Amino acid sequence: QVQLVESGGGLVQAGGSLRLSCAASGRTFLAMAWFRQAPGKEREIVAAIMWSTNYADSVKGRFTISRDNAKKTVYLQMNSLKPEDTAVYYCAARSQFAPISTASQVDYWGQGTQVTVSS
Repeated sequence: QVQLVESGGGLVQAGGSLRLSCAASGRTFLAMAWFRQAPGKEREIVAAIMWSTNYADSVKGRFTISRDNAKKTVYLQMNSLKPEDTAVYYCAARSQFAPISTASQVDYWGQGTQVTVSS
């Protein structure tokens, strides 16, 4: 059974940093991503990784997605956090050998982890 388990969320002041982790069990995925959803807003992609990495414009230069294949874990390092980064962050995985760019391409979701950035 496939599971994606996230950790690392929390409360941080603006300008601070957090690192999210997503550990996959059951199988290895090449295409993975992080999404976020703020209250009253649609779920949006933040960063994706497969053979290369891609980022939403709003986080470029501040967030870094990476992976440790031996641990089946994907990370999201978030620096220079802003109050508008406040959201529930979800880890996502796709079974196909193609990168994730939209939520409709995701086959598996994590349970979500809350990130709150205070001003």
